Amino acid sequence: MAWFWLVLAGLFEILFATFLKLSDGFTKLGFTLAFVIAAAFSFFFLTKAMQVIPVGTAYAVWTGIGAAGVAIFGIFFFAETLSFARVFFISTLVLSIIGLKVVSS
Repeated sequence: MAWFWLVLAGLFEILFATFLKLSDGFTKLGFTLAFVIAAAFSFFFLTKAMQVIPVGTAYAVWTGIGAAGVAIFGIFFFAETLSFARVFFISTLVLSIIGLKVVSS
């Protein structure tokens, strides 16, 4: 169940980073509130995961899910550049997350 909480925390990290961008420097109240709520859920689920998963592994996976997810989200929804190098490094990040899961059993 801890890995489920960790993945959920990572998904909420993607949301809070996206809402942070959309808040336009905290000038848009709706997106600012969405950011705060998504961040609270992300940290809540991260703490639940850390009750079982070692802190170093949990934090690395959480930030990895967030970083890869936001990069992919940016490509699809914010017209960020799509290049071979970017896809390659996002892929290595995802493979590293999977690797941490495999060696943490």
